Amino acid sequence: MMKNRRLEYRMYFFVPYNLSDVQKGIQAGHCALEYAYKFNNDKDYISFIENDKTWIILNGGTTNSSRDSNGELNGSLNRIAETLSNNNINNAVFHEPDLDDALTAVCFLADERVYDYEKYPDYDEVGNDVYGEILYSDWVNLIGGDKNVLLRELIKGKKLA
Repeated sequence: MMKNRRLEYRMYFFVPYNLSDVQKGIQAGHCALEYAYKFNNDKDYISFIENDKTWIILNGGTTNSSRDSNGELNGSLNRIAETLSNNNINNAVFHEPDLDDALTAVCFLADERVYDYEKYPDYDEVGNDVYGEILYSDWVNLIGGDKNVLLRELIKGKKLA
């Protein structure tokens, strides 16, 4: 693999499906500012700001902070935010005051090992021609650990907002 080179980053956002396209972008912007406020000294965030600056805004589904009888959040966007927080992944959220403080954006920073499936294919797609024989635990380490495995699963198959 490519060692001793800077990883590229993207900032991923999830927003509700039912906002207008302009509002999706505005809510992502609000959330990006929240992220900057919280993590302005983080080395990965600084690298992102200095070098990359790419945003990916994805459909996060619904926003609903109530819980069902099993204690699960009803809103898919709310579940995403909870998953990130429960797994200690740096993230920011934005609640829109004009929408009764509904959660309208969630964001996190991801390095290329999360989204570049050509350089870092999924474990079940790794063939001998890519890395040779590799154990799952070695693949997890190769792509940056459990955090990146979770982020890969979170964005996989999601549509642009």
